[in-house]
Amino acid sequence: MSQPEVSIGLIGHVDHGKTTLTEALSGKWADTHSEEMRRGITIRLGYADISTYKCSKCKGAKAYSTTAKCACGGKAEQLRTISFVDAPGHETLMATMLSGAAIIDGAILVIAANEPCPSPQTKEHMMALKVIGKENILVVQNKIDLIPKKEVIENYKQIKKFLKEHDIKAPVIPISAQKQINIDALVEAIEKNIPTPKRDTKSDPRMYIARSFDIN
Repeated sequence: MSQPEVSIGLIGHVDHGKTTLTEALSGKWADTHSEEMRRGITIRLGYADISTYKCSKCKGAKAYSTTAKCACGGKAEQLRTISFVDAPGHETLMATMLSGAAIIDGAILVIAANEPCPSPQTKEHMMALKVIGKENILVVQNKIDLIPKKEVIENYKQIKKFLKEHDIKAPVIPISAQKQINIDALVEAIEKNIPTPKRDTKSDPRMYIARSFDIN
């Protein structure tokens, strides 16, 4: 895997599936702190890298994946390497979420389909993105496998209304991170909507420290 060239934050209300989605994309469970494992929530920023690929033989979303071997059996071409920042959704951890938002180039707002939209932290995280000027946003409607199709559609309409109220024009991708449904469509949306920003390679480097790791 090559060096990541773009950072994307996964944000949203607590327990809407951000860490599960991180695992679905990368194969890595980002909650590694002992207290996170005990409580079952994200407390500190989590990190995971992926490479995205596109198969020249397949059409549409089916052409996109996170593995070099396509589902059709053919070899896919690597597009780029992405670093995901899994931010906590709990209301008491907004400062941690904001520190993560400061180091990302785009964001995936995760909204659970089995709860009314918007949830409290869904609103707060959206406002935070607007305040810090993040424009490259995707919305994921997660957990579509848990409710009937009719309720999924109703929730989708709630999400679109919420985005319109905040003047956000962002694609909404229905998925199930747990069941790996529509992950290819999400990878396609990432590639088409969150570009790699131009970097200033001539100025002095600037390093942001967003998390420290204790060694027991």
